[in-house]
Formats: sequence, structure tokens, C-alpha cells
Amino acid sequence: MSAPALPGDQLAVRLRRMSDEALAGLLRDRPDLAVPEPADFTALAARATARASVARALDGLDRFALQILDGLRYVATDGTADLDALLTLVDDTENTLATVDRLRGLALVWGPDAQIRVSDAAADLLGRYVAGLGRPAEELDPDVAAVVADPATLRRTIMAAPPAARAVLDRLAADGPLGTVRTGSLRDDAADTPLRWLVRHRLLALVGDEGDDRTVELPREIGILLRRDTGPLGAIQSAPPQPDYPVVDSRAVDNAGAGAVMEAVRLTEALLTALADAPAPTLKGGGMGVRDLRRLAAGADIDNALAALLLETAYAAGLLGAEEEWLPSSAFDMWRTIPIASRWARIARAWLTMPREVALVGGKDDKGKPFNVLAPELSRTIVPKRRTEALGIVAGLPAGSAPTVDDVLALLSWHHPRARDLDRSRAVLREAAALGVTARDALTSYGRMLLAERNPDDDPLGVTAPEVDPVVERLDALLPPPVDEVVVQADLTVVVPGPPSTTLATELQMLAERESPTVYRVSPASIRRALDAGYTAEDLHALVRRRSRTEIPQALTYLIDDTSRLHGGLRVGTGGCYLRGEDAALLTEVFADRRLARFGLRRIAPTVLITRAPITELLDALREYGYAPVPEDAAGAAVLTRPTARRAAYAARPPHATDAVPRIDGVPLLALIERLRRVDAHVRSRPAAMTSVSDSSAALSVLQQALREKQPVWVGYLDGHGAQVTRRLLPVSLGAGYLRAEDQRTDTLHTVALHRITAASLEEPS
Repeated sequence: MSAPALPGDQLAVRLRRMSDEALAGLLRDRPDLAVPEPADFTALAARATARASVARALDGLDRFALQILDGLRYVATDGTADLDALLTLVDDTENTLATVDRLRGLALVWGPDAQIRVSDAAADLLGRYVAGLGRPAEELDPDVAAVVADPATLRRTIMAAPPAARAVLDRLAADGPLGTVRTGSLRDDAADTPLRWLVRHRLLALVGDEGDDRTVELPREIGILLRRDTGPLGAIQSAPPQPDYPVVDSRAVDNAGAGAVMEAVRLTEALLTALADAPAPTLKGGGMGVRDLRRLAAGADIDNALAALLLETAYAAGLLGAEEEWLPSSAFDMWRTIPIASRWARIARAWLTMPREVALVGGKDDKGKPFNVLAPELSRTIVPKRRTEALGIVAGLPAGSAPTVDDVLALLSWHHPRARDLDRSRAVLREAAALGVTARDALTSYGRMLLAERNPDDDPLGVTAPEVDPVVERLDALLPPPVDEVVVQADLTVVVPGPPSTTLATELQMLAERESPTVYRVSPASIRRALDAGYTAEDLHALVRRRSRTEIPQALTYLIDDTSRLHGGLRVGTGGCYLRGEDAALLTEVFADRRLARFGLRRIAPTVLITRAPITELLDALREYGYAPVPEDAAGAAVLTRPTARRAAYAARPPHATDAVPRIDGVPLLALIERLRRVDAHVRSRPAAMTSVSDSSAALSVLQQALREKQPVWVGYLDGHGAQVTRRLLPVSLGAGYLRAEDQRTDTLHTVALHRITAASLEEPS
């Protein structure tokens, strides 16, 4: 008597009979089945029924598809389900048939309509409570089974239940059969709780071990009775909810998004610039301390959550790095010179794919340890998928649709019911709005293009990449053009009427202090900074005249002249350290300045002071107290240098989690199917029985005949791991105790020791 076929064997037969188009659809929808390439249909079937692979497939199903799977389990007898029995429970016949075909295409169910088998792994993952119903009463408690066995008594008992107890029954019937009750309340006769009443009247069964808390379970028969209005499968949701969301003009959405884009880019640059000026130390366990995060957030006038998001995104984009301190990387200097649209595209793509749960910053883990920004503990591989799913819901709506967060979560719970922590999707939507991917609760046009981009892993060489980035091109058309002119006002403020060009931004950074996104202020300290960098008074006057679209205020002209006249009036050199100047009165003022008493200045000439302090300390102190010294070299020439920007030696970018399993399509997919068909034909042509060889002479006889007649031979042998292998080989040579033969299926030459050969058979002529 032959052994019954296992479910995997049955699936292998079904897969073998599938058309190439259906097989391609399966491998497309479940890419993990094709990577690594399966050896044959049996291996493919085994992989398709593996728990991990089935779990991935279930995660991609919507609520209706999961309900249909539960429905098939509910009507199943002896391990198979009848489709007609399922159709009696679901009103939407058309969608049900289409969903069953979809489940067949995913290899989650297989078999004819009268004998549909659900994958054992799928049934196990969906849980023991089919369609949210409990176990039969006879499996739970004999007393409960006795109540259930009498329909009239059961109905009277349910109708007599107090309102609170009836509400508990209805909730267990709708949301799941299990509940928890305190053991003490069951023993206390004075306690009048709904659960105690239900347990005492045998409508709920106590299950599990006895302890402080007991689990109660609603029997299947009572659950079905309570679902009389909706049917045993509960409320069937064959279509996603249709929230009544407003529609916003697409141009208004894009304009609002463009404003958010400029702000996100500006704040990112401000945070990284602040880190360049005052680097934050790297914590021992990685990440940045809370105090440094608060300092950066306060300096940019934003909250900690937004600062954490921008820092994490900059890190993912390679703009931020850390050794002993967190510093901008060298890529930051290049990034700040490119157009705003290109800058945003880089950080937006980094955010979309970075596996970082930024919403955890500020919270604590199970052990009470706080989550710090940029810490390794924030890594979560599921986060990129969560972002794609949440934004994909908005992208699936018509352009301009502006659903609320609750509307998006309702749609998300239908499309991805197995998704965990749906509330984390709220954080995704907040982050998308902060970065300008969405605006006014709607998806921007360039945000939609960003989501529709192909996975870069599909085209690693960029062969199909467009010459012009469409996202950048679209966003660039929405942003105001960069300006090269400013408005200089009498109070020494400089107003930039738009996003400054790269050259103008560099000049303003040297000449003035930034007060707001569009306002800078010129001060004596900012002019001294420009003079220290090598500008002369004439250079600064020319710069202001060239950039200002209004008349230059007289106060600014005087400020530049006065500051430049004092600049260099004091010269500092080494030797311990000396201080000299042409103006003896100025040297007298410095010598008498009590704030400089710690340097122990000594006057060795009317225009020369000396001290033992290092030159850098003296320079910093003089500049802090309002003087304008410059260093000089041994020949007495002024040394004017631009400040050196501090940068991280490298930026350790975190890995981008795109798809855990690479997808194949097109020609590679068709080639894989062709190889599977060829292997299948090869295996099926194998002889049912092969002649075993008991000694080397018998093996040699069969192999020598095959070699003489140039005829393929089936050879069974033990490989290097001791496993039995059977191959169809064309002998090339025999000698020195080895067979050298060609596997024509794979164009591979094999060398097999004769003592390892266990069976040999000439291929029967066709």
C-alpha cells in the first residue's frame, strides 16, 4: 500500500500543471520563492508551504481575503473545503470567486472547487480560532456542552442575561472568543460581575491553569448564535471603507508642500551648521545625548521631535557622521551647493528607505532605558515597509484627496490587517508632512512620483534611469527661483526676498548673522569675521553695492569703514607671545584692560606688549572683548585665513532597507520558469528502477557501454556529504578509478569516483 500524498506533494503537482503565465504571477507576487532559485517544482512547493514564506504572503492580503481564508477553514471537512459551501456564507459571489482565484495564484490554497486545501502553514499562522470563533463546547467543558446541546435552554439563558453580561457576549462574539477574569471575583458570592454571571450560567468556559487570573472562552456554538445577523463568519468586508474625505486643489497642495520643502532643507542645514560650530559628543552606546538634541532644537527654534527627524534623515542621507563627535560629513559641503529641489530629493529618498523608528526618540524601552536620537536601538527593519504602506494608501486615492489620519488608519487596517502597531503610522504621516511629502493632508504631485519610483536594486547600473530626475524637475518648477539680490535696511538688517543662490548664501554667511530664514543682520563681529577671512573694506563695499537692490544705508558704510580701520591695529605674534601696534594709545587701553589681567601683559616698548600665554588664547580673548587683532608671521606680515570647517572623516550611513527579497521579472523570470520546466522533464524521464551495482566491475560494464555508444546514462552516487545523488550524464572518459561525464542539462563536467557509484542504468531510447 502506497503512502498518502503529502500536501507539499499535491502542491508540487499543481505547480507543475500551472501555465507559464500563472507561474510567473506566483513568483512575482511571492518573490522569496524565486530567491535563491529553486531546484525543481518539489523544492518550489516546499518553499511555498514554509511558515516564513507563507507569513510574508499573508501580510500582503487584505481583510476580505483573510476572511475568505477563514471561511474555507470553517466549511472544511477532512482537510478540504467545498467552494459552494463557502458561497452560501458570503453574499458577494463575484468578489469571493476572484479572491479564491487570487489565493490559488499565491499558492495559499489549491485543489478543485469541491476539494480546496488550505496551506497548513497558513492555517497555523491564522490561529486556532477560525473566523474568531471559539472551540466547540464539548472540547471545553461538559457542563457548558450540556447547555449548548439544548437550543431552547440556551436561547432563554442568553435572553435572561443582564445588559452588561449581554454586552460582554456580543463583544466576545465579534472580536474574539477569549477574555480574562479575576479568580477572586468568581469565588466571591457578593461580587456581581458580568463575567461571573456568564461563567455561573455556563455561557463561558474556564480554560487554562488556575491562578490569580483565569481565561474564559466563548464556545463556538454560542458565537454562531450571537452572529445570527451577520453569519458565522462575522461582518464580511468585501470592500475597503469609503470615508467622506475632502478634496483639496492640487495646486494648493503642491504650493503648501513646496513651502514645507524649503523649510525642511533650511532647518537641516541649520542643524548641521550648528553641529559644525559646536559638535555633539558621541555617547558610549552610540547616538547623541538629550542635552545636545535640546540645544540644537532650541537653536533652530523647533521641537525635539522635528530636530530628531531631521538629524536621523541627514544621517541616512550621508550628510552626518560620527567618530568621537557628531559632525557634518564632507558630503554636506557639496549638498549645500546644489539646488533646493535636489537637496530635498536626497533627504526624502533617505527618509523613505531608512530603517529608523524616529518616533521612539524621547521614550523608553522595556528596561527603562531612554531612546536617544541616532542610537543603534532605533533600527527597525519593518519601518520602510510601514512608510510605504501608509503613504501608499494616500497615493491610491484620487489626486487632491485629503483624508484625515483616522481615515488613513481605517483604510490601512483593511488593506493590511495583519500590520502591527497601526498607531505608528500616525508618526509616519506626521514625518511626511514635516518633510513636505504631504501637505494639507494630501499627497503632493512630486511625493506621488517619489513613491512610484522603481526600486534601485532592480536597475543597479542605472541603465533605465532618466537623464533628468523627474522628482527634482517637478519640485523645481514649484519652488521660487533663487535670488541674487537683497534689501539692505537702515537698521543694518539684510532681507533676502526668496531663497538665496548658492553664491549669495556663502557671501551672507561671511558678512552677516542669520536671524530668520530671510533676515540677516550686519554687526561689527560679522564684519571682523569677513576681514579675518581676507576681505578688504573695498571688497565689502563692492559686495554690498553689487547685491543690494536699494541704496546702501550710510550706517552700514560707516560700520564697514570704522571696523576695517581698527582691524589689524593690534598684531599678535609668537615668542612666547607678543602684542604690538602702531597706535600707542590703543596699546595703553589694552594694557589697562582688567579683563586681560590673567594674561600678565608686560610693556617692553610704547607699542609692544608681551605675555607667556599661547597666541590662540590671546587672539580669542581680544576678539571676545571687542578688539580686532590679526596674527602675523615672523616677517611681520598679517596672516589672514578663512576658518576651517570641521567635518567628519566619514559618514557611516545606515543600511537602507528596501525589499528584503530582490524581485525578478521580465526575461530573468521567464528563464527561471523555462529552467524549472526543463528540470522537471529531465527528472520525469528518469527510469523508475535503476540497476544497482555491487562491485566496480558491474559499474564499469554499464559505463563503458555508455561511453562506446555515446549514450547518456543515469548514475546514482554518494556526494561529498554522503547524500544520494542521481544525475543523467554523458560519459566523456573512464580511467584511474574516476568517471568524467558531462551533465548536458547544466553544461557542467562532473568527476565521480567509481567506488562512490551505487547505481547505473542506460537511458532507454525514446
